[in-house]
Amino acid sequence: MTEHIGIVACSAEGAALCYRTICTEGPKLIGGRYAHPEVTMHTHNFSEYMRYIEAGDWENVAGLMLSSTARVAEAGAHFAICPDNTIHQAFDLVIEKSPIPWLHIAEEVAAEAKRRDYKRLGVLGTRFLMEGPVYAGKLAATGIEHVIPGVEEREYINEVIFNELVCGRFTEDARLNFKQIIAGLRKQGCDAVILGCTEIPLLLTQESLPLPPLDSTRLLARAALKKAVQAA
Repeated sequence: MTEHIGIVACSAEGAALCYRTICTEGPKLIGGRYAHPEVTMHTHNFSEYMRYIEAGDWENVAGLMLSSTARVAEAGAHFAICPDNTIHQAFDLVIEKSPIPWLHIAEEVAAEAKRRDYKRLGVLGTRFLMEGPVYAGKLAATGIEHVIPGVEEREYINEVIFNELVCGRFTEDARLNFKQIIAGLRKQGCDAVILGCTEIPLLLTQESLPLPPLDSTRLLARAALKKAVQAA
């Protein structure tokens, strides 16, 4: 038996990738052709999240996350994860009242960066994520520097995420432009790049990038899978 994973979802594409990773990589740790931990996922209307995010109302973002946490806990989840980097800005408000433990996506990414001995990371994600505290604090705690793209590039990335990626649109133009932005981060001394929007790994593949990627979606899913197996 393994522990039951609760997924507090936000946007569909990133949550689906996280869920799929847990299920498809489960057999590697558990054994058996189709084996994976029990998973329960809940999400509120994405437009509700966006209304509060755009207003900078992180207390109400936390309220939605806690509501979903209660649902997965009631279904038997032993711990929770959220495959959405941006709303981790409300994480401290959530963990104070959560009925079950959590894994933090940025902590898992920072731990992997430390393991790989990276020193300076580029961070891609929504404007709220790149300009916010989610990665800054976690990376600083491990002694890793970080760089974000310039203002115009941040606006472009944010527009693509919300107008294309979360809607399941992955275009060649966006792919080429993201690669160019990552190449610019390499010129600023970055030795890897955090794909800090859970949909970005669906746009980009590791083989084609100017820097090694830290795929936040899959790293979180793998951490949850490992926790579920080891804790059982």
